[in-house]
Amino acid sequence: MPERVVTVVPEDGLHARPASKFVETANEFDAEVQVGHIDDNPVNAASMLAVTGLAVTCGDDVQVRAEGPDADAALDELTRILSTPEEDL
Repeated sequence: MPERVVTVVPEDGLHARPASKFVETANEFDAEVQVGHIDDNPVNAASMLAVTGLAVTCGDDVQVRAEGPDADAALDELTRILSTPEEDL
């Protein structure tokens, strides 16, 4: 299963607008995507409640995993969201 470790850049972490954009994007791909803190149990990246429940803040490192036909494309786009300042999303 392809995966990436990303340092979260948006000031609000994975809350509010960045989380909404992240979850919306995860749902656009034909892939099962998981996200979580490193060395912790990942959650379904397509669930707003699960993603915001991670309490990811700016500067945290998270691991994003994807499996399926669009796995690499999903990782590329989700990595971009996590590494882009909120005002640029």
